Amino acid sequence: MTTIDSINNWFIQNFGAITTEQVKGWFIYNPDEKLLFNTGLFLGLFLVFYFVYAFLRKTFYLRLTYVILFSLFFYYKSSGIYFLLLLLSSVVDYGLSQIIFKAEKDSTKKIYLIISVILNLGLLGYFKYMNFMIVTFNDMFQGNYKLHDIFLPVGISFYTFQSMSYIIEIYREEIKPTKNYIEYLFFVSFFPQLVAGPIVRAKDFLPQIYQKLNLTRQDVNNALFLIIGGLIKKTVISNYISVNFVDRVFDTPLSYTSFENLMASYGYAIQIYCDFSGYSDMAIGIALLLGFKLPENFRTPYKSVSITDFWRRWHISLSTWLKDFLYISMGGNREGSFAGYLFPSIFFFGLLLWGITNYNTSVIPLIVASVSILLFCLSFLLSSKRKQTLVTNLNLFTTMLLGGLWHGAGAQFIVWGALHGLALAVHKIFMELFPSKKDKSPNFLWRFFSIVITFHFVVFCWIFFRARDFETALQVINNIGQLTFEPELWQTIVIGYKNVFGLMLFGYVWHFLPETFTNGMKSVFDRTPLLIKAIILGFVYWIVYATAVAGSQPFIYFQF
Repeated sequence: MTTIDSINNWFIQNFGAITTEQVKGWFIYNPDEKLLFNTGLFLGLFLVFYFVYAFLRKTFYLRLTYVILFSLFFYYKSSGIYFLLLLLSSVVDYGLSQIIFKAEKDSTKKIYLIISVILNLGLLGYFKYMNFMIVTFNDMFQGNYKLHDIFLPVGISFYTFQSMSYIIEIYREEIKPTKNYIEYLFFVSFFPQLVAGPIVRAKDFLPQIYQKLNLTRQDVNNALFLIIGGLIKKTVISNYISVNFVDRVFDTPLSYTSFENLMASYGYAIQIYCDFSGYSDMAIGIALLLGFKLPENFRTPYKSVSITDFWRRWHISLSTWLKDFLYISMGGNREGSFAGYLFPSIFFFGLLLWGITNYNTSVIPLIVASVSILLFCLSFLLSSKRKQTLVTNLNLFTTMLLGGLWHGAGAQFIVWGALHGLALAVHKIFMELFPSKKDKSPNFLWRFFSIVITFHFVVFCWIFFRARDFETALQVINNIGQLTFEPELWQTIVIGYKNVFGLMLFGYVWHFLPETFTNGMKSVFDRTPLLIKAIILGFVYWIVYATAVAGSQPFIYFQF
């Protein structure tokens, strides 16, 4: 009895007494306290959920239904009543997928596929782009339409793309539909990757549903290693850098020095990597504990030797989705399409118009616009296969433009996508003009400079991605452009932000560690005695609790 009282007193001293209002708060939606992987609430709920899940492991539909209910609750805690939107979307898509599968005529299948795509993109377009279109219309035609009060459901882009992949793969006869709605809803609503990916392909995930659950000791080790690493990336590195430095500079860049703007750009690069890859690691780890394997989403992207290599390492599930369902659908490197010609034309016309409009203020916008158009033209004019390269680059550029727009409704996101699209086109012609020898790997010096150049281009693009609007991005770039060599000032700033810069350094060192070193750490963790693992897990518990006290920061990709 004394022991129980002692434990109770210790709990109250450290965590406070649990009230009825607190218990209600665990289960009722609060827009300021979303259910995140890096919160103590999720940890507690997941432990209870997993305890019951273990008893249901030998069942099938009961286990699927149980996970679906928890997934819907998880989404309700993130987006409130809009979990019904997920249900509505799933009912419509499931019905259309059945019609497409049973239809005998290709024309009938295509009609219902188009209906599905229009409904999905229409739903996504309303919630994500309606106000953007209103603002654009008002600016272009002096309109006075009022903005709508629209709530953006968390992760709507992710589950929309996932649902679309299911229907498209049925249309292409790559998969057969699920046996019933329960199985389909399990696929669409699976909570580990529901709100921020990885985007799971139906042909990769659905077969796992029908397999017998087989959770090995190695799977548990892998899952815990990923979850612990993801928590450290998110709670220790990303959150601290964001709150204490990056957000402040990007909110008011003109209030800070050129050096601070530069360091904030480097800071955001490691922040978004730790934030998003940390979430993906946790999602993959949690799914693994449930007996499901999700695809790898990040592969040390800042080690990339080219922009093409970067997109093979960054947000792999999205880049693969865009390639398979957008780039190839538009014709890929085989043939042109209306969209492939339309979107680049609109972008470059708008870019040139921006340069001409701002000519009286500065000649730089016009130079930027002219050089961009020239680079894109040279990317196919210098090719030995001009027509094919033109088609490829147009489709590639369109894919990246729409990929940028997928991330957010704003000119800065479109520019971010365009920069990557242009860089991919330039890299393709560079590789054609200066092909690398297949039997000879590049020397260390060439590889080093390739990584440095690629990394800094990506960091430059992140400025547009992070800035709240296009004008703010230009302010940051202009501020960095005025950088002068002032070692004493730099030293003062570094000392003032020593904790932030220390964590940035830690994040980059962790990222650039050789793969052999990381694998060695994993091997040591696997062989660690149970007691040591318990201590490590206890430390992670403390991290989660400390984060909850400080106020958890939402994952960056929740807004997409």
